[in-house]
Amino acid sequence: MDILQIIVLALVQGLTEFLPISSSAHLILVPQLLDWPDQGLAFDVAVHIGTLTAVIWYFRKDIKPLFMDWLASIQKKQTIGQSTLSWGIILGTIPVGIAGLLLSDYMDALRLPIVIATTTIIFGLVLWWADSKADKNKRTEHEMTILAIIVIGCAQAIALVPGTSRSGITISAALLLGYSRTGASRFSFLLSIPVILLAGALEIIHLIESPEIIDWSAIIMGSIFSAISAYYCIVYFLRFIENMDMKPFIIYRLLLGGFLLVVFLP
Repeated sequence: MDILQIIVLALVQGLTEFLPISSSAHLILVPQLLDWPDQGLAFDVAVHIGTLTAVIWYFRKDIKPLFMDWLASIQKKQTIGQSTLSWGIILGTIPVGIAGLLLSDYMDALRLPIVIATTTIIFGLVLWWADSKADKNKRTEHEMTILAIIVIGCAQAIALVPGTSRSGITISAALLLGYSRTGASRFSFLLSIPVILLAGALEIIHLIESPEIIDWSAIIMGSIFSAISAYYCIVYFLRFIENMDMKPFIIYRLLLGGFLLVVFLP
């Protein structure tokens, strides 16, 4: 990998991981459209570590009380402070964990431009539908019900299909359930922490088993650039949706999906 490819792919991962436009789709499509060689498993691990670092750093003041209240709730066997949200994040992660284990052998078959184009358009329309109902939504991430968490968790599992967008579909589900744009987005980002951690751990296991030669300079650069871009993406996205709707992301998804259909349809 040359420096340009490293920087572009790291920025793409960082910027698209938390925007509702699908990071996996962009990481598959960018190399194909630019005729670049596959970036390799080690680089995928690096950029995942970068985005994980970014979301943990952004929510560092939230994570500590969530973790401490969760531990206290286990010890005292009752709800303590924000432990309900902590348990909600764990519960919401279970569906994608199960789906990932059951379907991992079939995921490569879905990494096709036509699949990405279709899911990009379909779930862009779902986001439009959900966002159209969001103006009166007031509930925050701290008001998540068990039913809402299960629904959002199951929606997150669908995002294993490239082009769906993990953040896009979880935000859409939360909006349809009556949560505010900010509340839906914050819960989606918190829910990403165990998912990115699990995905990164799985990739590390595969990397250990792989004979791939590791380019440490690419690993370090990829981690740094993805972390920086992901952090500022979270910052500005949450500021943006306090006063705006999801329309720019919806339009982008529809245009991208249409472009891919034109380019890749036989």
